[in-house]
Amino acid sequence: MSGSQNGDTGDAHAEPDFAQAFKDLARGEQAAAALENHLDSLEKKIEELLAKADEDERKLKAQSKPSNETPSSSDATKGAA
Repeated sequence: MSGSQNGDTGDAHAEPDFAQAFKDLARGEQAAAALENHLDSLEKKIEELLAKADEDERKLKAQSKPSNETPSSSDATKGAA
C-alpha cells in the first residue's frame, strides 16, 4: 500500500512541475518576442541610416562632379582661343 501511495505522490508532484515548465516556457516565449521586436526596430533604424548615408554620398559625388568639370571646360575655352 505504501508503494502505491508513493506513486500517487510522484504523479501529484509531476503536475506542478509541468505547470511550472509551461509557465517558464511562456515567459521565455514572451522574452523572445520582445527581443525580436527590439531587433526589428534596430534593423529598421540601421536601414534608414544606410539609406541616408547612400543619399549623402550621392550628393557629395554630384557636388564634386561640377568642380571636376570646371577645369575641363576652361581647357575647352583655351583650345577655342
